Amino acid sequence: MAELRLGPLLRYADGSTATVWVEASRPCTAEVRGPGGVLGETRTFQIAGHHYALVPVSGLAPGTTTPYEVFLDGTRVWPLPQTRFPPSVIRTPADGDPVRLAFGSCRWAAPPPSARLRSNRGYPHPGEQDPVGPDALDTLAARLAADPAGERPDVLVLLGDQVYADETSKTTRRWLAARRDLSEPPGDEVADYEEYTRLYYESWLDPEVRWLLSTVPSCMIFDDHDVIDDWNTSAAWLADMRATSWWRERLLSGLMSYWVHQHLGNLTPAELAADPLYAAVRDTPDGTDLLRSFACAADADPGSVRWSYRRDFGRVRLLMVDTRAARVLDEDARSMLDPGEARWLREQALQDRGSYDHLLIGTSLPWLLPHLVHDAEAWNAALCRGERGERWARFGEDMRRRADLEHWAAFPASFDALAELIAEAGAGAGAPATVCVLSGDVHHAYVAEPAWPAGTGPDARVFQLTCSPVHNAIQLAIRLGFRFGWSAPARVLGRWFAGHGGCPRPPIDWRRTGGPWFGNQLMTLTLRGRSARLRLEQARAVRGAGAGARLRTVMESELAP
Repeated sequence: MAELRLGPLLRYADGSTATVWVEASRPCTAEVRGPGGVLGETRTFQIAGHHYALVPVSGLAPGTTTPYEVFLDGTRVWPLPQTRFPPSVIRTPADGDPVRLAFGSCRWAAPPPSARLRSNRGYPHPGEQDPVGPDALDTLAARLAADPAGERPDVLVLLGDQVYADETSKTTRRWLAARRDLSEPPGDEVADYEEYTRLYYESWLDPEVRWLLSTVPSCMIFDDHDVIDDWNTSAAWLADMRATSWWRERLLSGLMSYWVHQHLGNLTPAELAADPLYAAVRDTPDGTDLLRSFACAADADPGSVRWSYRRDFGRVRLLMVDTRAARVLDEDARSMLDPGEARWLREQALQDRGSYDHLLIGTSLPWLLPHLVHDAEAWNAALCRGERGERWARFGEDMRRRADLEHWAAFPASFDALAELIAEAGAGAGAPATVCVLSGDVHHAYVAEPAWPAGTGPDARVFQLTCSPVHNAIQLAIRLGFRFGWSAPARVLGRWFAGHGGCPRPPIDWRRTGGPWFGNQLMTLTLRGRSARLRLEQARAVRGAGAGARLRTVMESELAP
């Protein structure tokens, strides 16, 4: 009998269709059933001995809530027996409904208390404590489960580091040690596809998160830790990685597992139907070689693959942008996006302007940083480019890797191009009310607003909305550095760095209008017509034995009336 190994994840939902992702224990037919019968079914496909299905659901009515169950070869496998959670549902929007997006990034798998252990899979053992505080996704799930009819996000936007291939838990390290010799590279980091699947089990079998992802649609994009810290930070870094014995398998397995677990669910049903790789994988008994060839091509020519995608929620347009695999790393032509990716972003932002009231650009890495950090990254890029000679270039490369100087500011031409695109998309007849850049990565949250020179800026209000982490460590150095980074003395110091590197001033200025906030947290953006409201909530432990945690609002403000 087929068993449910992972999922279900409700990935896509619009007014009449949806997709539900599952992993089964063997080949089978996966069905999604509602009160009226079968809503959708499909056969599983096989990758590296694992069996997956992305079930297309159709025939839903706008503005309805449909409870669903999952069946494998006719046997119900979801909801789990004796579950304490409400039924998983598919909610379809009606015309004119507000859109609520909850977003954040950087989630270590939460070590659950002993009552929630999955001991047959070797997950965290009794007595393990959560060293970084409550998980914001766990806490959101608990709130929704306690009040199923209450306010909930229409979509979760997860902006990178869904799993940590290079920072494994104690439990995963024990599992790796039983599988291979950890004294051989890559040590206690993941090495192949099977080990990547372990990370997804550890993260998505958390009971609260599992239920949450089954009942709230999600959009995802990778960041560096989904493969390795500083992924594609520079050409020299990539050359060093390719010289190792383990990197190629690590990268190919990372891209393959991302395609299966995250990328497929990002696509609309129409995009899935037109995807030749997805069709080929489903039409063969074992799609491993096909997917591996695809990953090899992506490694050899990053421009041959587009991980970025567009999702529309009524009159809200979300562009999720790949800022890792699509980079151009030549020091004389460094770009956050390769030419094809940049064209795609421009086309999607400007297409049918006037048909959307809000433009959201999801990029794992913040566009607007504290001025000191921005200037330091631009200075570092100039050094690495050789503006101050070979010795400074070597110093700059070492600093770039040690300090993670690889945000948009480290790609100055790309920073300027994004500013230009936002100004164009947000100006003139048909301009949206807001353009919001949604980001994570930096383990704290803040709001920043840019300003263009007089007569050159957009009519829309523009915001950098950064929210991180969902569940991760927040080092003291981050707290101190980012608080200082926004200060007036830091801005003076940053200009000195920029002057030393011969860096021109950026084409825009910006100011912090909220934060910084530190904690495990989520932002929720509520868009109703041309109005926009932002809320930041942090997961806080509640005092008392067994009291758990709750989300506490620490900021709420109107972005557009």
